[in-house]
Amino acid sequence: MKSIAKLIVPLVLLSACGEVPDEDLLNAPLRIVDIPEYPTVALPDGLVWETNEDDPLFASSEAIRGGTLRVWILSFPLTLRLVGPDSNGAFAGYMRSGHLGLVDFHPNTLNPTPSLATHWAFDPDGKTVYYRLNPNARWSDGVPVTADDFVFTRDFMRSVHIVAPWYNNHFTSYITDVRKHDAHTISVVGATAKPRDELLAEYGIRPTPRHFHRLDGDWVASYNWEIEPNTGPYQISRIEKGKYIEFKRKDDWWGDEVVYYAHRFNADKVRVTVIRDVNVAWEYFLRGELDTFGLVLPQFWHEKAKGEQFDKGYIRRVKFYTDTPLPASGMWLNLDDPVLADERVRYALAHATNIGKVIRTVLRNDYERLQTHHEGYGPYSNREIRAREFDLGKANAYLEAAGWTGRDRDGIRMKGEQRLALRVVYGAPHHTDRLVILREEAKKAGIELNLQLMDSASSFKQIQEKKHQIGWMSWAGGGFAPRYWQFYHSDNAHKTQTNNIVNFDDPEMDRLITQYREATEKQSRIELALRLEQMVHDSGALIPTFKVPYTREGFWRWMRLPEHLGTRTSGALFSGFDSSAGGLFWIDEDLKRKTLEARKAGESFAPEYLEDTTWKVD
Repeated sequence: MKSIAKLIVPLVLLSACGEVPDEDLLNAPLRIVDIPEYPTVALPDGLVWETNEDDPLFASSEAIRGGTLRVWILSFPLTLRLVGPDSNGAFAGYMRSGHLGLVDFHPNTLNPTPSLATHWAFDPDGKTVYYRLNPNARWSDGVPVTADDFVFTRDFMRSVHIVAPWYNNHFTSYITDVRKHDAHTISVVGATAKPRDELLAEYGIRPTPRHFHRLDGDWVASYNWEIEPNTGPYQISRIEKGKYIEFKRKDDWWGDEVVYYAHRFNADKVRVTVIRDVNVAWEYFLRGELDTFGLVLPQFWHEKAKGEQFDKGYIRRVKFYTDTPLPASGMWLNLDDPVLADERVRYALAHATNIGKVIRTVLRNDYERLQTHHEGYGPYSNREIRAREFDLGKANAYLEAAGWTGRDRDGIRMKGEQRLALRVVYGAPHHTDRLVILREEAKKAGIELNLQLMDSASSFKQIQEKKHQIGWMSWAGGGFAPRYWQFYHSDNAHKTQTNNIVNFDDPEMDRLITQYREATEKQSRIELALRLEQMVHDSGALIPTFKVPYTREGFWRWMRLPEHLGTRTSGALFSGFDSSAGGLFWIDEDLKRKTLEARKAGESFAPEYLEDTTWKVD
């Protein structure tokens, strides 16, 4: 790689506090950054190029462009970087959705569809994919997206300066090369052959704006609050630190010409407001200061989503079933902790954790028991595994065998002078009632659970830094097959900022994970996944808790949805960013005006409740 050109680009660096208005972001100070340009490699002969513009469209042609979507988040992000320390918090989804991949996957058929690439071709080696890039694709600062940006991703993700061990490894041992064939043609080379129907997902990458980054030892601190150019429909336009972040839709977004992006991403702006209490956020919603509100929590669905605003038809409710990989929700046990290093204690804790009682009581039987880490992955999911049931007899037997034979005056088990007390860190205050039940039930086995509520960003940071004993959290599911390396391989254990938050370290697991990653036949991968999932269960490192195979949402009647409401893989019906399934809603400003006038006058509309079971899995 050599630098042969320079470009003047905006330097967007947020101040420590205060509002950063649109014009400041659009007319930021300039700086000159070297642009790396990479050599080309000849394309092989005989490639068969494919595309897909034949699957059914899933957006509504009735959609109207305009308005501001007002949503909320529990805590302000610790960084705007996409990688490196503290970059994997709740706000990361907003940021990463603005960086499109080479292809998307149709949310109903799951077939690949064009995004930054218009066409793709497969090498006979089973591990190399060729892509033709969309020549119209642009970064948000107007710079064209070219093959060099994808090759730069390889070097960027391998750099020690980004302090991101997972990416360092992934772009070295899993994705082994990214090659430039001309300005708009690349190939991505994986370590091993994969089944054809999974290859695009397994070895998919995103570009990195090479004109924006200067990789050096100061990169993490220097880019902590810089706004990186992106390729999606929205870019950050306004920020008030600690209070809100606002995104603005690009007036001339190149993606409007991509067939599956038509009639989508309709809001002109999306404002994400920090509201640190879910009950306070609910009051914002009832006042009409938020447009939508997730109602998956049973208390909100059964108790709060009623009254005048609903009876008079100002706010509507919807329940929509999906068929998609489920989040891995649970209690993640840190095996580096001396107490939890004992497998018998982990098993005892699982048997002392009364998930069923939580489901029956505070969750109103709305949720189901998650049985293991990876569910919703079709044949890859091990349906034979059942989560350890609440059984005080088994819990007591394991604790006795582990040497926790004494009890103090409170009934908590003792081993010598040591008390069996474990700290549970969590970042969602509305989960407290669930954890209180688990705490009281665990006492029956002589286990004390000390609950430590933090804001969501701080909670996740502590877990990522492996300072927890028990982390109460969920990992979003995704892809076509389970991912074991990041969660359970020893390469990611005993170090910070990796996803092996349980610090699992087992040579046999490592060997099978390597075989799984290198397997070329789908049936072999499935068989290995079933074995690996059983090993996850046998480790006792994760106590699975709940799964919810649907989304429930409340929304003001000016928020409109397509006739079919959503798609098979919709995470939320009012997601504004997800390029595969999101951005289907629109805001009817005329209807908003009429609704607010009617509310002021005391007039009403017919109340409406929507339910769709099209994608419900029996």
